[in-house]
This record gives sequence, C-alpha cells and structure tokens, in this order.
Amino acid sequence: MATGFGARGSDRYSIGAIVFHWLIAALIAFNYVAAWISEDMAKEDARIVMGNHQAIGISILVLTALRIVWRLINRPPAFRTSLRPWEAALARLTHAAMYVLMIGIPLAGWQMVSAHTGGAPVDAFGVFSWPGLPLAADKAGAHTAGEVHEVLATAMLVLMGIHVLGALKHQWIDRDGSLSRIMPWGAR
Repeated sequence: MATGFGARGSDRYSIGAIVFHWLIAALIAFNYVAAWISEDMAKEDARIVMGNHQAIGISILVLTALRIVWRLINRPPAFRTSLRPWEAALARLTHAAMYVLMIGIPLAGWQMVSAHTGGAPVDAFGVFSWPGLPLAADKAGAHTAGEVHEVLATAMLVLMGIHVLGALKHQWIDRDGSLSRIMPWGAR
C-alpha cells in the first residue's frame, strides 16, 4: 500500500478526501449555528456573526471547488458490495445533490449579500476581501436570493440527515465498516 497525502488503502478514502470531508462538514455546521444564533442577537453582534458566516460560506465554496478537483484526480473507493442497489443509488444521488448544494448555497448567499450591498466586497476574516458580484443594490433581488439560500440550506439539512443516518445504519446495523472509510483515525 502506498503512503502519502493522496494514498489510501483499497477501500479507504484518501487523507485529502477525509480532510476535505470533515473540514467542509465542520464549516457547514458552524454556519448553521451562526445563522440560528444571530437571529436572537443585538444588531451589532449579529452583524459580526453574519460577517463570519459570509466568510465561511465563501470558504465552503472555495473548498468545495478544490474538493471536486481532488475527487476528479483521486477517485474514491468503490461502494461496498454489501450495499443493496437502492442504497448505492440513494448514496450517489445524495452525494451529488450535496455537492450541488455546497456550491449553490454559498452562491445564493453571495448573490444576496451583493444585491443587498450593491456589490460591496465580502470581508474574509480581515485577511482579504472577496469581490462582490457587480449588481446594483436591489432589495427585491436580495430577498429572492435570500429565500433561495434558505430553501437550499433546508434541503442540505435534510440530505445531511439522510447521509448521517445512512452512515450510522451501516456502522451499527449492517456492521460493514463503511463509516471507518471516511474517519480520520484508524488503520490506513
């Protein structure tokens, strides 16, 4: 078995895929929490939290693009033979939809912020500014993009639930070791 950042055993994901998976998952979870708690905050505190939410959203967009490139270069391991055909089809559909949403949600958020601010750049943690989309200030457009952002985020929550339930089913009911393929620890 080869070793290194891109290497993997016959049915484990590569270290790079594992890092992308868990880093993006953590950032998505943080962004959900940030959006929820900001609703009950004072306006200035909510502005700070949502500024971080926006910067993390841009980070998710960039990391997802890199993850797609990584996946094209480093093919994932094959599905386990223990999967029933409907389970493999559901897994493929869920993964594809999650990739679409990991791009679509930040794009809708970016469009919303750009429409709301007239295309002002998004501050990325004070390190750099991500350019705003060159849109005129448009409250109706900002509202529509915000609705799309929220609907897509809700769809992502549903898909994440399906994904986690599927992983737990395979770990605890089928006992096929599927979950160990993406965990950052364990034998390589």
